[in-house]
Amino acid sequence: QVQLVESGGGLVQPGESLRLACAASGFTFSAYHMNWFRQTPGNQRELVAGITSGGIINYADSVKGRFTISRDNAKNTVYLQMNSLKPADTAVYYCKAVNPRGITAYDYWGQGTQVTVSS
Repeated sequence: QVQLVESGGGLVQPGESLRLACAASGFTFSAYHMNWFRQTPGNQRELVAGITSGGIINYADSVKGRFTISRDNAKNTVYLQMNSLKPADTAVYYCKAVNPRGITAYDYWGQGTQVTVSS
């Protein structure tokens, strides 16, 4: 049974920080590329950051310099450190595991965790 469980979301004020975690099980985590997406009501789900199985990282322009993605293969966990948070970062954040062989039927999504940035 594949599981991706996000945690670490919450309510913070602008300028504060949060660290999200996504704990994975039921598949070969170390072989998968891992992404963080976010979504607000009425908008499409948007790629925020990604890290490949080999450690190559990319970020959306809107979060460069503020967010850091990392992974710990020994713990089957991917993280998103979010600093200098802005109200525009408010969204549900989702973890996605991307099949390294390009078979999208074996991509997996977590349930999401709410991040709210408000004064």
